Amino acid sequence: MKALIAGAGIGGLASAIALALRGWEVAVFEQAPKLTEIGAGLQISPNGWRVLEALGVAETLQSTLFEPEAIEMRMGQGGAQIFRLPMRGYARDRWGAPYIHVHRADLVGALEARLLGLQSGAIRTGHAVAAYEQTEDAASLTMADGTTHFGDIVIGADGLHSVIRTQMLGADTPRYTGNVAWRAVVPIEALGALAPPPTACVWVGHKRHAVTTRLRAGTLANFVGMVESDIPIKESWRAEGHRADAEAAFDGWAPEIRAILYNADVLHHWALFDRAPLPRWHEGRVAVMGDAAHPMLPSMAQGAVQAVEDAWVLSKSLEEQATPQDGFAAYFRQRIDRVSRVQKGSAANARLFHHAHTPGRWAFYRPMGLAARLAPNAFHARQDWVYGHDVTGAG
Repeated sequence: MKALIAGAGIGGLASAIALALRGWEVAVFEQAPKLTEIGAGLQISPNGWRVLEALGVAETLQSTLFEPEAIEMRMGQGGAQIFRLPMRGYARDRWGAPYIHVHRADLVGALEARLLGLQSGAIRTGHAVAAYEQTEDAASLTMADGTTHFGDIVIGADGLHSVIRTQMLGADTPRYTGNVAWRAVVPIEALGALAPPPTACVWVGHKRHAVTTRLRAGTLANFVGMVESDIPIKESWRAEGHRADAEAAFDGWAPEIRAILYNADVLHHWALFDRAPLPRWHEGRVAVMGDAAHPMLPSMAQGAVQAVEDAWVLSKSLEEQATPQDGFAAYFRQRIDRVSRVQKGSAANARLFHHAHTPGRWAFYRPMGLAARLAPNAFHARQDWVYGHDVTGAG
């Protein structure tokens, strides 16, 4: 059996590896001329790390990942700590796997190396997918240059603006969330005493929040900021913004935040849209996954993690069911409720992080900090349904 996969991002490469481990021949088509260092930091929670272990890429990442000491929340203005919860070591004890930070390019590189080790030549760059076709017994992908490739199934892992999803379900109608995002990566040594803490830190404020993490064994500071705005801009995390606009958005914030924005070589800036849940993710021998199926806001740091969960469940469902059509249907049934809950949780976190005008902010956040100090286990328990979930069945 041969799988044709549109998109060589995290979800597409993870799907290819999971299928290859189950005996499938795979061909991954990527429109970019090569897989280059793109994107920035990712938080991989224990539920995602288990999948990376099962795929055989976790060991490759050991030298470049960063395991944060804690998860914490601070006020954006002034930097006062609201709460701090242990994470290094604690995550493995509670959820059976670590909580780590990794550069997106390092994860893509590890997935690429693993896949090519299983099947050399499986990745075909410079191939822009234009359409799919299928019969009762086969499926194919046609490229923008008119060439056609044949297989048994098609998987659309081609992201927010998925060609596969659009052909399957028609043009989507994304809704602007009222938020724009900023992203930057800066060497720690450039920040000196103003480096952010070695944690996964959420900085909260009025109509905006930021998250700082560390990457590449702690040598890089990663920044993602979300700001409410009436004016939507381009929906592309490759788009760049102006430093003056970023500094104005976080004017008066903690010096650690301002130092990152001042020292960043590039500041990416894009609008955040959401989409209604799809009625289905499959049509015959064709299915979508990851952002092509269920895009979500970054406020739970689950986008990449849910994509690798998809990859594992999809491959397992195809192995367990008699036909690809049945396998895709089983994959959708197993995933739709969980990812819908994560989507809702991500939207709820964005509202939580932007809560209250200045006079009322401490009144809202102080009880949260008190609860975290007095009952940290109960606080962590709120994440058990996310982090404790194991699609691999290994634990």
